[in-house]
Amino acid sequence: LITVRTSSSRLPNKCLLPFGENNVLTHVINRTKFYNIEPIICTSIDESDDVIESIAKTENVKYFRGHLINKLKRWSDCVNHFKIEQFHTIDADDPFFDGIEMEQSMNLLKQEKADVITTTKTSASGAASVGYSFSSKFINQASSLFPGNIDTEMVWNFLDKVEGAKKITLPETKDQNLKMRLTLDYEEDYWLLSSLNRILGSNISRDKVEDFFKKNPEFYLINWFRGDDYLENQKK
Repeated sequence: LITVRTSSSRLPNKCLLPFGENNVLTHVINRTKFYNIEPIICTSIDESDDVIESIAKTENVKYFRGHLINKLKRWSDCVNHFKIEQFHTIDADDPFFDGIEMEQSMNLLKQEKADVITTTKTSASGAASVGYSFSSKFINQASSLFPGNIDTEMVWNFLDKVEGAKKITLPETKDQNLKMRLTLDYEEDYWLLSSLNRILGSNISRDKVEDFFKKNPEFYLINWFRGDDYLENQKK
């Protein structure tokens, strides 16, 4: 699932910003296809997201429109609509996700018969390489605990309330000491990510992204300081 809305507050309409030959959302869709991952656009029923539906139709990919602020309910309704038993979810603001790492996450979910495979600490800290893998049964349980008009955007706070769930953290495979902020929340993030796209291309591997940062050690300074702002907003 590519989780996306246009109603972002810090960087309005960030999923529609120009990115390479297209926009950010189209880039993310094409990157999933590059890794042979089937994307489903998961957005809201708000009229501001009509444009997202339009993009999904143009790119000939599945889409679902659900609750505006209750992300858990949106996910639950989406997977039930498409009769999905297990899924991985990324946000459209992570344009250089690692499809290989996503596959590793899904394989671990299946092999261990887990309910949740959480993202690596490195990815959660801003490297934005992988999302969460879930069983749909678990998401339905979580959603049932928080029905209706509840803002579940900071979804991990709510997932912890599901008792008895089998959760596994995806093992680290990346350089944990490498400073990279590759998520799109602020204008400086856009400067870095769009520059990276122009320099390396849309479907560059994460290994080559890491090599670029190692060879250009000051590049991270463009947006690294925004990580503190992001964490403070999460706490709020």
